[in-house]
Amino acid sequence: MNEFEGKVAVVTGGGSGIGRGIALGLAAEGMALAIADVNTASAEAVVAEIAEQGGRAIGVSVDVTAPEALAAAAKEVEAQLGGVNLLCANAGVLARIAPLSEHSIEDWEYTLSVNVLGVVKTVNAFLPLLRARAPDAHVVNTASLGGLIATEGFPIGAYIASKYACVGYSEMLRAELAPEGIGVSVLCPGVVASSLVDTSTSNRPDGFGSQLAPRLGIVNPSADRPAPTISAMPAEEVGPIVVRAVRENRLHVITHPDSRGVVERRFAQINADYDFAASSEG
Repeated sequence: MNEFEGKVAVVTGGGSGIGRGIALGLAAEGMALAIADVNTASAEAVVAEIAEQGGRAIGVSVDVTAPEALAAAAKEVEAQLGGVNLLCANAGVLARIAPLSEHSIEDWEYTLSVNVLGVVKTVNAFLPLLRARAPDAHVVNTASLGGLIATEGFPIGAYIASKYACVGYSEMLRAELAPEGIGVSVLCPGVVASSLVDTSTSNRPDGFGSQLAPRLGIVNPSADRPAPTISAMPAEEVGPIVVRAVRENRLHVITHPDSRGVVERRFAQINADYDFAASSEG
């Protein structure tokens, strides 16, 4: 996709955080927006914000874990906006901030139901509409920098695992949809200002147990490994990054280029393990 003016985008989890930032960025490019969120009030607040800036948007109430709700949302978007050119499967949760040994099975189920299966179900629901607009169609799935590197000391293991899965799914989806002229990108943001912990807690269904959310920080900080200073990017800065990446059909959408070093160290370790395997063959 090179042109955005007059085209239609759907953003799940669009009522807050990164989703809101993406929606505002796309609206600034002249796209009509469907702001899809499990929290209807949050979605409508972003709709109003876009309208105040002269854009066009509708709010759609949807739970991305429910295929029937997504199917209804797709029908509503088609009826009101005429189709879909850009799908941003952005809804996500952070179910537990604690060591993996303290993650409950319910934490894992909640995390994977939204961060992995929620993305898959969202794409499945809107893919027919995207195919109808191809080659003027694109998918952006929101993963995380944590989908490229498991940062030592940050106790969000289920979240990290889910984002690795999102990256792998997106890479496969890109290869499969490329012959149809549909682009696929995976957004891998670093720390962005959002209410992710709060919304993950308030939106967590009773069936997935309780939420515990201690202050995010490094596990067992010491003089040699102090707690990091985290500077969060404003969510509004993510939208223009996504716009630029979609125009260039980039696979991995990176918001924090200064994180290159930690990712390079991961791949250096993988290469070292290959070297070890090769040396063992002798």
